Amino acid sequence: MSEQDPTVASDHLRVMFFLTVEPEAQQRFLAAYDRICADVAGVTGHLMDQVCQSTTDPRQWVITSEWRTADDFLAWEAGEGHRELARPLVAETTSRSSLRFTVRRETRRKAGAR
Repeated sequence: MSEQDPTVASDHLRVMFFLTVEPEAQQRFLAAYDRICADVAGVTGHLMDQVCQSTTDPRQWVITSEWRTADDFLAWEAGEGHRELARPLVAETTSRSSLRFTVRRETRRKAGAR
């Protein structure tokens, strides 16, 4: 695709974790997230993470994680230490679920667009 085309083909993996965090646990949850991100940032194939809080229900959170390939994520998830690393974050949640998606296209802002 040309540089002028804002649609970019991709086969990255996007993992979405949906979490419920009670108000009294939110600062501990964010501190655990910050500690985990420092370690995950160095994992082969890891591209980025985001933590988001709902604008309508502050107990609802989403963590998105993007990986170069599904294999990169699955290797990290199956590796030693993954569950131990996530344990402090999970401990601050009252419910959680996850979904995985292959990113087929992404749209980026055109150069010079406002």
